[in-house]
Amino acid sequence: MPPAAKLRLEHLSMTFKTPTGSFQALAPVTLSIPTGRFVSVIGPSGCGKSTIFNIVAGLLQPSDGRVFIDGIDATGTIGRVGYMLQKDLLLPWRTVLDNVILGMEIQRLPLRQARERALPLLRRYGLAGFEHLYPSALSGGMRQRAALLRTLLFDTDVILLDEPFGALDAQTKLTMQEWLLQLWGDFGKTVVFVTHDVEEAIYLSDEMHVMATRPGRIVETIPIAIQRPRHRSVTLTREFIDIKERCMQLLTAAHNAALDEAA
Repeated sequence: MPPAAKLRLEHLSMTFKTPTGSFQALAPVTLSIPTGRFVSVIGPSGCGKSTIFNIVAGLLQPSDGRVFIDGIDATGTIGRVGYMLQKDLLLPWRTVLDNVILGMEIQRLPLRQARERALPLLRRYGLAGFEHLYPSALSGGMRQRAALLRTLLFDTDVILLDEPFGALDAQTKLTMQEWLLQLWGDFGKTVVFVTHDVEEAIYLSDEMHVMATRPGRIVETIPIAIQRPRHRSVTLTREFIDIKERCMQLLTAAHNAALDEAA
């Protein structure tokens, strides 16, 4: 295994037992992600994106294959990655500050130290003045900021983000993308990002893994060599448009193949 790989999936597959027999949700997937990379996974519903995340997070035991973090077998191990879903899952009875420090509390950091560490970050990353409010007082974008900071402060090197901006309006989503890139640059985490938004995946990522279904599998890996830092004007460049067109071709082919199989 290459020493530079922060996260590696080796022949990872998943078969579920059903009343009518076995269902292969995920064909063998092998994937190597270097330290500090921002990688997106995109594909149709049911292609196994969330299954991969649940396996990497240790919430689901694969039928076959292994998960390695820093070369160490982490298959079935909980707590080795940060994992954020589309729903923010903030605890309504805790303030924003006390939601953000939840991971540090779980790691048994004293409450005072956890708050002292979190407060400057809340102020730096757009949550100044919201520290002592409850989640019900926050907009969707602010809730996602708090949830993402909570995930980062769990202090793992690998962060899994499962459509974190999927429920936001278009303008808030653009703002949150810029905010996420700022955090990624500051914290240096290895990020694996699931989205249905092709432009979002291209804009944020160093590379994209396009998946198909029946069974779920990676059909192509697309490197994104667009220079950073990126600006919105990059979406109008020939390079960006070519990547988008290739991705759409793959997704359309996957969709049509799934329809043909179901017919």
